[in-house]
Amino acid sequence: MGLPYYEVDVPTRNTAQPGLSGVHVFTGPADSRSAAVRIAHEVYNAARAAQEAGLAIPARRPDGWGVRGCRPGWELDWPAARAGRWNEPYSWAHVGDDGDIDL
Repeated sequence: MGLPYYEVDVPTRNTAQPGLSGVHVFTGPADSRSAAVRIAHEVYNAARAAQEAGLAIPARRPDGWGVRGCRPGWELDWPAARAGRWNEPYSWAHVGDDGDIDL
């Protein structure tokens, strides 16, 4: 069995219009919450660097993590990022906070 899937939610705000805010969501396999946040930050930094250099955003990495887009003028608040086990919203199963699957 592979690594569990995590969702990383990172608050974001628009620097030009301070009233605009949201959440940037990343998903992928990781062995812990902290690893999920670290990996999400890595793929975001790579995407942003490519975009700022005028290059295409890198494709999804072999480990399944990737970024589809970065909005200029939006800043992510990485210290406030939260990660948890991802639950398929259409599944009958529910993964609890302890990692156990309830049916």
